[in-house]
Amino acid sequence: MQSDTPQANRKVLNTSTSITSPNAFKNNRVSVMNKMMPIILFLCASVSILTTIGIVITLFSETIQFFQKVPILEFIFGTKWSPLITPKSFGVLPLLNGTLMITLIACLVAIPLGLASAIYLSEYAPKKVRSAVKPVLEVLAGVPTIVYGYFALSFITPLIRDIFPGAGVFNALSAGIVVGIMIIPMVCSLSEDAMSSVPRALRDGAYALGATRLEVALKIVVPAAFSGIVASAVLAFSRAIGETMIVTVAAGATPTLTGNPLDSIQTMTAYIVQVSLGDTPHGTVEYGTIFAVGMTLFVITFLLNILAQYVARRFREEY
Repeated sequence: MQSDTPQANRKVLNTSTSITSPNAFKNNRVSVMNKMMPIILFLCASVSILTTIGIVITLFSETIQFFQKVPILEFIFGTKWSPLITPKSFGVLPLLNGTLMITLIACLVAIPLGLASAIYLSEYAPKKVRSAVKPVLEVLAGVPTIVYGYFALSFITPLIRDIFPGAGVFNALSAGIVVGIMIIPMVCSLSEDAMSSVPRALRDGAYALGATRLEVALKIVVPAAFSGIVASAVLAFSRAIGETMIVTVAAGATPTLTGNPLDSIQTMTAYIVQVSLGDTPHGTVEYGTIFAVGMTLFVITFLLNILAQYVARRFREEY
C-alpha cells in the first residue's frame, strides 16, 4: 500500500497540471492583452491629434514667413486680390466675400429643406418609409463633389440664365444652390437623430392636451432637440465653407468684392486649387498665399466648431 501512494500522488499531480496548464496560458494571454490594448488604442487616438498638430505647425510656419513679406493689415483689410499678376495685391476680402456668399446661399437652401425633411422623417413618415429614405440620403451624401460641380454648370446654371438673362456662365448662385443640395443630408440626418432622441412621453403628453401633430413637431420636438439642430446647422455651415470642387467648377475664378450672386466670384478653396497646380515656385510670395488663405480658412472653421460645441452644451436638454 505504501508503494502505491507515490504513484497515485504523481498521477494526481500530472492530472492537475494538465487541467490548470491551459487555464494558466489563457490567463497569461488575457493579462498581456489587457496591458497591450490601452497602448494600442492610445496610439490610434494619437494619430488624429498628431495629424492636427502637424497641420497647424505647417500652416503657422508658412503663414509667418508670408506675413514677413506682406503686411498683415493689407492682407486682412485689402479689397483687391491679385497675387499672381502685376501689380500685385494681397487683400483677402474678395475671397472671403465669395466664400461667405456661397455658404450663405447654401445654408438658405439646406437648412429649411433639411429641417423639414427631418421633421417629416421623425414625426410623419411610416417606419418603412423612414428605413427607405434615410439610406437614399446617405447615398446622396456620398456623391463626389466634382459630379455636383458639373451638375451645377450643366443644369442649374442654364435654368438661372433663363430666369436672369444677365447671369454669367460662372456665378455664385448656381454654386451656392448645389452646395446647399450637397449638405442637405448632413442637416437632415443630424437633426432627425436629435429629434428621435426626444422622449416619447413629451409627445404623448402634448397629444393628450389636444395638440395636433404639427404643433407637437414645432412646439415640442423641435425646441427639445434645438441643440442638436443648431449643431447640425453650424457643422453644415463649416462643410459649405470648406467645399472645393463645386465652387471651382461652377463659381468661376474672379476674386471680386461684390454682393451680386449672379456674378462670377472666387472662394478661398478655389484659389488654393488654382495656385496648387504646380506652376508657382516654392518659397515665393505667391506660394505663401496658399498657406495664408488656408490659415484664414482654418481659423474660421475652428471658430465655427467651437461655436457649435458651445451651442450644443448651452441648449442641451437632458431627460
